[in-house]
Amino acid sequence: MAENVIIPNLPWIIAGGMSIGALGLIAWMFTTWLRIKNGYPLDGAWGQAIYPKRDDEAMERIKLLSQENAQLRAELGSIKDRLANVERIVTDSAHSLDREIEQLRGSRSN
Repeated sequence: MAENVIIPNLPWIIAGGMSIGALGLIAWMFTTWLRIKNGYPLDGAWGQAIYPKRDDEAMERIKLLSQENAQLRAELGSIKDRLANVERIVTDSAHSLDREIEQLRGSRSN
């Protein structure tokens, strides 16, 4: 008997659920638009700020991190050069290494 009552009303139940979902989506879009319009930061799923406002402290921190990044890249480049020299020394035959050392000693005594 209960099946007869639910089946004829099934399209109305589905339409009601879809309309409630659509209204919820429209309300969420409206509140997000209001937040953007008034300059509030947007929140992620766990409450973290997605687009936080920029302040001077954050900009200064970004500048310091950029400088440190440049210094580390320069240091990495010099380390790569030194490593290339060590690899060259290790892979060269002992005879050519001895010859280079003797040439360096000879240039010092001149």
